[in-house]
Amino acid sequence: MSLPAIIECILFTAEAALSLDRLCEMLPEYGRDDIKAALATLVDSYEERDGGVHLVEVAGGWQFRTRPGFQQYVVRQIKTKSARFSQSALETLAIVAYRQPITRAEVEHLRGVDCGGVLKSLLEKRLVRILGKKDIPGRPLIYGTSREFLEVFGLKDLKSLPTLKEIQALDSVPQYERQEELPLGQEEVATEEDKDTPSLFEE
Repeated sequence: MSLPAIIECILFTAEAALSLDRLCEMLPEYGRDDIKAALATLVDSYEERDGGVHLVEVAGGWQFRTRPGFQQYVVRQIKTKSARFSQSALETLAIVAYRQPITRAEVEHLRGVDCGGVLKSLLEKRLVRILGKKDIPGRPLIYGTSREFLEVFGLKDLKSLPTLKEIQALDSVPQYERQEELPLGQEEVATEEDKDTPSLFEE
């Protein structure tokens, strides 16, 4: 049996992403470098196959996932409800992700509203976790994102989060897409002017 085939079976039956360290623990008869090489072989194999499933590194581990382009077909057989987030939940989650470790008071200071209910909901969804208590009067809880957060958003680690510069780039409109709208009635004026302008095709 080949090592790539063994790892393929293990990852296929795993309930969550498995880290390289975990794979090494499960396969002590193989060296770490051999396991890394086998993972690279699997990644290349699935990329060359160009099928509906590929092997990706997510949440600090390796996991088989369906390709995003096939989502519209995959959801047809999924009976469970897809996770939906309110605007307040997304804002709070983003603050925790980028500013962690962070307390509830610090989140509320940035958002300007109470976030107790939202944080509780994110904790129940296991997207946020309690890291400990801050060493200040009152010892408030410190929050951070969880491994499930990385899995849900398909992130290898927190360093994979888009930077502020990348986010701002999404809001910028390419120059060729920027079109100034003519004031009402301006088109008619322009049309009349065009009538007086000789056509390039007139003899």
